[in-house]
Amino acid sequence: MNGPLKNLLVLDLTRVLVGPYCTMILSDLGARVIKVEAPDTGDDSRKFGPFIDNQSAYFMSLNRGKESIALNLKKQEDKKIFEKILIKADILVENFKPGTLEKWGYGWNDVKKKNPKLIYASASGFGQTGPLKDLPAYDMVVQGMGGLMSVTGQPDSEPTRVGTSIGDITAGLFTAIGINAALYDRKKTGKGMFIDVSMLDCQIAILENAIARYLSKNEIPKPMGSRHPSIAPFEAFKTKDSYIIIAAGNDKLFNELCSALEIKDLVKDDRFMSNEKRCSNMNQLKIIFEDILVRKTTTEWIKELTPKKIPCGPINNIKEAVENDQVKARNMIVSAYHKGIGNFRLAGNPIKLSNYKDSISRGDIPDLDEHREKIIKEFI
Repeated sequence: MNGPLKNLLVLDLTRVLVGPYCTMILSDLGARVIKVEAPDTGDDSRKFGPFIDNQSAYFMSLNRGKESIALNLKKQEDKKIFEKILIKADILVENFKPGTLEKWGYGWNDVKKKNPKLIYASASGFGQTGPLKDLPAYDMVVQGMGGLMSVTGQPDSEPTRVGTSIGDITAGLFTAIGINAALYDRKKTGKGMFIDVSMLDCQIAILENAIARYLSKNEIPKPMGSRHPSIAPFEAFKTKDSYIIIAAGNDKLFNELCSALEIKDLVKDDRFMSNEKRCSNMNQLKIIFEDILVRKTTTEWIKELTPKKIPCGPINNIKEAVENDQVKARNMIVSAYHKGIGNFRLAGNPIKLSNYKDSISRGDIPDLDEHREKIIKEFI
């Protein structure tokens, strides 16, 4: 891939999701990524479904455009190969349990002596410090511990996991952000640095309204379904055939919405004359709106509300989302090549850069140890 990180070498010691998601972003932005995998088994996610001709679609979706070499960092012969690559690397990314690489002689304090310009990023469940630092964590563990599951779902429902692995993905994103900031700092100082990202920290960082409510008012937020705690109307409403999302986030939009629904007098109702009052009377507002919205289908309402610039939309399933014309127009479904199954479609890169083409192809998907001969020839 061509991009602003071209000619940077990333040594990828990660597996499953947090780290591979981070290094996928770096690859999409132009960096060369050499993925170091465990011999015989490789990245754990190579065993995760769904599968296409025995190839993991999960693994392929996160590791396009990378090179693979299998190394056992406990063996002297493989350590020599690894060290030859490491000395030339710009960035090392790892998501082992804290202390693991130190045991193998590749902790930050060890490697910075030989490669002082190296940017060394560690993503783990709880980070390198604190009482929980030695414990393992999975996405759902930090979703629960970080408070996210406590505000997800319907009122009085059982605990509900967010429908994507947001605990892993946010940590991957924050790690990529940290790496890019460190690259900028290196331009000024000539020195690398260590980046410590905790999955739990990342969950706290994205609690926005929920954490603001607790810290400012000592309120403990609870699940509200599709409803927003501070804006109304801002939720899913029943229509004749399904649901429609309506997000009228200010008085002007509320007035426009009432006009479109032919209930103009509602704006003069004391219960709904300001956002604060509407939030206090959400249930009554929902009843009034749904009494009207159930008369037409979601598609019919979208055709009426969209020309009036009222934020609205359907609740798409994944097929509908992927095949949406706007998603296609933004090149958000791209392809990568695997020599065994051919082209494989996967999600694109949402970062669009004016100086670089947003290619429809994202490079090849590596088999385990596929690039050993090439890498050894280049670095040894």
